[in-house]
Amino acid sequence: MEYVYAALILNETGAEINEDNLTDVLDAAGVDVEESRVKALVAALEDVDIDEAVEQAAAVPAATGDAGGSEVEPDDDEDEAEEEQADDGGDDDDDDDDEASGEGLGELFG
Repeated sequence: MEYVYAALILNETGAEINEDNLTDVLDAAGVDVEESRVKALVAALEDVDIDEAVEQAAAVPAATGDAGGSEVEPDDDEDEAEEEQADDGGDDDDDDDDEASGEGLGELFG
């Protein structure tokens, strides 16, 4: 997460998100910097509008959560279905699907 936070700091200050700047922020924070992770993050953020992405991420809970002042509770049937899927066992195919869809990117950045 430190890598993503460093990118957010650079974005907030208006500095360019590049390998040198990202490394400098991470060094200043006392992080043991891995050059491959820095390169991967810079490449991943190359065409991303961070302000727009943060705005969309902040809007998601409001769209699905407490929009009208009442608490939204998940349906018990949905919970059971999710538990059954989780209990089915770990197919190696699931890992391939996650990687293909980009869901595994979070692991790259801590």
